[in-house]
Amino acid sequence: MPTSRTGRPPVRRAGRSPAGVPRDNPVRRLYLRARKAWDRPLTAYYLILGGSLLITVLGLVMVYSASQITALQLSLPGSYFFRKQFLAALIGGVLLFAASRMPVKLHRALAYPILAGAVFMMILVQVPGIGLSVNGNQNWISLGGSFQIQPSEFGKLALVLWGADLLARKQDKRLLTQWKHMLVPLVPAAFMLLGLIMLGGDMGTAIILTAILFGLLWLAGAPTRLFVGVLSVALAIGFLLIKTSPNRMSRLACIGATEPGPHDTCWQAVHGIYALASGGLFGSGLGASVEKWGQLPEAHTDFIFAITGEELGLAGTLSVLALFAALGYAGIRVAGRTEDPFVRYAAGGVTTWITAQAVINIGAVLGLLPIAGVPLPLFSYGGSALLPTMFAIGLLIAFAREDPAARAALAMRQPRFGRKRGAVRESARAAGPRRWNTMRRRASAARSSGER
Repeated sequence: MPTSRTGRPPVRRAGRSPAGVPRDNPVRRLYLRARKAWDRPLTAYYLILGGSLLITVLGLVMVYSASQITALQLSLPGSYFFRKQFLAALIGGVLLFAASRMPVKLHRALAYPILAGAVFMMILVQVPGIGLSVNGNQNWISLGGSFQIQPSEFGKLALVLWGADLLARKQDKRLLTQWKHMLVPLVPAAFMLLGLIMLGGDMGTAIILTAILFGLLWLAGAPTRLFVGVLSVALAIGFLLIKTSPNRMSRLACIGATEPGPHDTCWQAVHGIYALASGGLFGSGLGASVEKWGQLPEAHTDFIFAITGEELGLAGTLSVLALFAALGYAGIRVAGRTEDPFVRYAAGGVTTWITAQAVINIGAVLGLLPIAGVPLPLFSYGGSALLPTMFAIGLLIAFAREDPAARAALAMRQPRFGRKRGAVRESARAAGPRRWNTMRRRASAARSSGER
């Protein structure tokens, strides 16, 4: 080895990187590591499971905080609404677990019974002596005591399952290339559900149902002309329903309002903004809301997001938004990676339902949209809304588990009792190759791509 003049071995210097080639930096390494973790086969599974549980738990906390004053004003125990919501969450947890363990064939078999049950209950709502009117809407059925049920909430789940099964069967027979098979009987059945809901005056739920219908048509590859035609008819009917109702017109006039206005028509919208504005960065503290002391109507239901902003501040509201965004991304990822048309339509329908309802609720609280009277999914008080939503989350979890790569990863991480890890690896290999980078949307070769 050559030595230097001092007798010591020469010091090796690091070679310079070629010109134009950036050196690896910690930010890029972190980005690549996060991207690799984000593209793992179980990412969607953990996002759906963890995101939905966090939203539900945080919702229980906020329901307890926001409903105490309302309960005391009604001469009820302070934890009255929280206990009912907690019971609904327990039942919903059982439904979520059952739905997540059901095979896809059983989900398809339940489509028609759930649709028939939802239609039957929505007809019962209009029967005198059975249906109840709450806040001017005839859309409730009393179950005895203080328990009530809103059948229109189950109509969302019914449309998702039945519509997904219908479109999947038509795609298998290569009938979706014809516009009449794409529309019939999906659109007439959806309009029947919308008519039953509008008989009770619940336009907010009707908007969510319309969003689910458009989501299914979009996933089915509806041409732009057909899509725009159905959208134009829906907008015309919606404009007519809003124009003929003074209550709906007043809600439309409260978009962006900063004053309650004459006769306090925008009282709820304005005080929702007051609650958000007084929260600051980290809020006034859990339980320290001022608006829930009678100033803000429906503080624990439709406007619970405003109380969240007042008590937990911008940090709390952004956390809720991030959880819903992660849930929406995971649903889109499940729909994009599957080869089963029913899974694609059902996952896309559930994702459209939850994200559209969250956007409408939060948009109304922020003063960007009219107040539609829809709850924040998994977060607001209301067992009728919580139960079908948690069942729908169970659907997404089941679909995420059905992916071959996710099934193999779960088999590797959760070996059954009494089985050796080597046997588990063999079963994982038999399940199929890992498909981690398959975000592209799969469509049948025979189906027309349509106009976009």
